[in-house]
Amino acid sequence: MGKQKNKIVIATNNIGKLKEIKEILKDYEFFTLKDLNCNVEINEDGKTFEENSLKKAKEISKILQMPCIADDSGLCIEQLKGFPGVNTARFLGENATQEDRNNDLIKRLKGKTNRKALFITVITYFDERMGNIITSRGTLEGYISKEKRGTNGFGFDEIFELKDGRTLAELTDEEKNKISSRKIALENLKMNLEKML
Repeated sequence: MGKQKNKIVIATNNIGKLKEIKEILKDYEFFTLKDLNCNVEINEDGKTFEENSLKKAKEISKILQMPCIADDSGLCIEQLKGFPGVNTARFLGENATQEDRNNDLIKRLKGKTNRKALFITVITYFDERMGNIITSRGTLEGYISKEKRGTNGFGFDEIFELKDGRTLAELTDEEKNKISSRKIALENLKMNLEKML
């Protein structure tokens, strides 16, 4: 008889995130918030990615009495002193589209030579019953492109340019998954989970 998989809830209903997590953390059984009929909205009011991901993981683990994995990620632009940072998803307000956000950042950097940017993902594992916490960070260095390019991607992929001149949206899924900040954070998390569980 095979070893029973550890059950973990993922604090997301994002299919893309879920697929990536399942590919890397193969030895676990995952549930989304939707699977468990959990409609909780967590107010992400932390000052860091770590604070936000821990808050989400803690609150959901407490409600569901299950280990939870939550993430927070964003774009930090050097020329804009780290903006939009932890407010990446919300810096233009709740009703703005991703296209609005991408256009806005290109506009803010118009004529600027320093276009360096850092994509940061922080993933936190929290188990209310055992009191276990693992926090893992992944980063990807790049630049904000002068115009949107590429069709394979979501979020800021079409304006996040790598050192080879391609945007993330110009990569294949396979290429992107090898270097993404989420992948790096997940690999670190996997290593620490294996030591703990």
